[in-house]
Amino acid sequence: MTEQKIKPEIAAYVPMADMLVRTFGEDCEVVLHDLAEPQHSVVYVANSRVTGRKIGESFDQLVKQVILSDALKENYVANYYFNTKDGRRIRSSSLLIRDRAGKLTGALCINLDTTRLTQQIEFLQSFLPQSPLVTKEDSSQAEGNEVEAMVVSLIDNILAGCDINTMSREERIAKVRFMEDKGIFLMKGSMEQVADKLGVTKVTVYSYLDEVRGRRG
Repeated sequence: MTEQKIKPEIAAYVPMADMLVRTFGEDCEVVLHDLAEPQHSVVYVANSRVTGRKIGESFDQLVKQVILSDALKENYVANYYFNTKDGRRIRSSSLLIRDRAGKLTGALCINLDTTRLTQQIEFLQSFLPQSPLVTKEDSSQAEGNEVEAMVVSLIDNILAGCDINTMSREERIAKVRFMEDKGIFLMKGSMEQVADKLGVTKVTVYSYLDEVRGRRG
């Protein structure tokens, strides 16, 4: 979709993105993210008509629906849902991309617009028995540590290039607002991590969050 330069470990997935769209048709969109640039993570979009994603935008569901999900296994989460601003239901799957050192570096997200299929699916499901509830297994300590490492890496990337000694209060609040929007504070212990990396107390980060949430009304 774009001529923007993409780093090699992400660029390797561009043909896959195009192939998936060719396979699943016009209701399928594939987005590639470079997580070294969280505020502008989108580096490639195949068939942007599904969500209207544009190069240079940021991720929306990645932390909330993927990194913090109990369903995250083998670096991917399949078949979670979200709604677009115009009310369409999107079925999504995301694969986390790692560099040679094993560090989280990007993501491939498949978005399927279910609008044209919803009525047919509901009709077919009415003939099927109800699926039994599946009990999620508790995450192991190792999995918890891995999730924490990924979120901390995102925090580091969000603050990359910032001199915490010269940042203004408004600049700090802007960073906290971005982290709040992306679900960073849903992870246990993230408040302490952000406070430490901003060089402020946890109480100060809470006050920034109160201001951010208050401004939202």
